[in-house]
Amino acid sequence: MYDNVFKRVEQKYLINAYQKEELLKRINDYIEKDEYYKSEISNIYFDNDNQELLVESLEKPSFKVKIRLRSYNTPKLNDYVFLEIKDKVNGIVGKRRIKLTLKEFYDYLNNQDIKDSQIMKELDYYFKLFNLKPYMFVAYDRLSYKEKNNKNLRITIDSNLRSRNDNLNLEAGNYGTNYFDNETYIMEIKGLDSMPLWLVKNLSDLKIYPVSFSKVGSIYTKNKRSEVLC
Repeated sequence: MYDNVFKRVEQKYLINAYQKEELLKRINDYIEKDEYYKSEISNIYFDNDNQELLVESLEKPSFKVKIRLRSYNTPKLNDYVFLEIKDKVNGIVGKRRIKLTLKEFYDYLNNQDIKDSQIMKELDYYFKLFNLKPYMFVAYDRLSYKEKNNKNLRITIDSNLRSRNDNLNLEAGNYGTNYFDNETYIMEIKGLDSMPLWLVKNLSDLKIYPVSFSKVGSIYTKNKRSEVLC
């Protein structure tokens, strides 16, 4: 088990297939595939029976937090996963996570000891304060790029956003109900510095504009609307 800490600015965009292909073609000279270029990301998000963290997050406060368990495949008990705190404070995204086996995570849920760390203490605080439990499974397919001359600038493109509210175990597989009815991609640009001009220009030329979009929040809202209609 080990700790990771990240801090950056993240901006999301919803783009279509043409915008995706054209943008990648135009900025090809500036970017390269990331070390983990192609992945299937699966997440279990945690909340309480009142969805307190999620509802508060949708109100767009100056501070919000999400707790999730993430894997980059369909794990078995002895495979590694990441238990994460993701928060946003005045537009700055922070992510703190520990790497542990899926079995170690279940041991934690069953009140067994795991190796001590500052991040684990913070996670344990949130789990106990909000009485957190598995709430939603969310998965998507990701392509990852980075700027050739700036390792801090990353571009990710997610597709096939899907979710489920039952069988909330990563080892159960990454199936779920699709969120989008058409071919829509979620692009994120992540960095510590201002966006380079070559990227700003091409985003503008292709009419790609920032949006406020939370994967888990948008799925929650859509499901609530469906319940009302039913």
